[in-house]
Amino acid sequence: MLTVDFKKLDLSPGFRVLDAGCGAGRHLSEAFRHRGIDVVGIDLRKEDLVTAKNTLKVMQHEGEDGGGSWLIAKSDITHIPFEDESFDIVICSEVLEHIPEQERAAREIIRVLKTGKSLIVSVPRYFPERICWALSEDYHTEEGGHIRIYRRKELLKLLERAGARCVAKDFAHSLHSPYWWLKCLVGHKNDNAPLVKLYHKFLVWDIMKKPLLTRTLDRVLNPFIAKSIVLYLKKGDQYGA
Repeated sequence: MLTVDFKKLDLSPGFRVLDAGCGAGRHLSEAFRHRGIDVVGIDLRKEDLVTAKNTLKVMQHEGEDGGGSWLIAKSDITHIPFEDESFDIVICSEVLEHIPEQERAAREIIRVLKTGKSLIVSVPRYFPERICWALSEDYHTEEGGHIRIYRRKELLKLLERAGARCVAKDFAHSLHSPYWWLKCLVGHKNDNAPLVKLYHKFLVWDIMKKPLLTRTLDRVLNPFIAKSIVLYLKKGDQYGA
């Protein structure tokens, strides 16, 4: 399930792409499919990094990659271990809502991005996320969970202060919002509740089959109940110190 729309990115052979907070590698693997793209993924969860590494290895073995290179590393996005302007594209998807030092994280993801190049940031959207918080205290108080809910203007100001400007915005995953509302109602880690299991099967079917009906429904509902807001930005000439 991709949050970033890769059709909106100008991926050219030789580009280096950083996924800051890559998780299990969903965006890394998509970038790695493109011809001549070198990808780097950083995260703090060892289990996710192992999954991402194994996925990229399988892609290479099966010839599903674009011929580029890959690197997976354990790292905190508030201390990214790369030099200034090392990457042509930086992706930071569903990460900043977890980070206490958000200003530092924003400066770091922009510091390592080349001037004039693309940064893509997504976070949970305010209204659907607020419902999750209202339904379940555990959802947002557990260790490593979501510590804040962004309003769009707050997120924009954070990234602008760090040296980026927004060129487009999008919404994603409206059909996933009801799933998380259900989970928060019955316990956000309770995957065995009948309605949760049924809805999860529907989402897996939708992801695999991509039927026209649900794709259309998702687009229609995204302006209202999208789970995520996605910002497409460019790095300016100056960025935060």
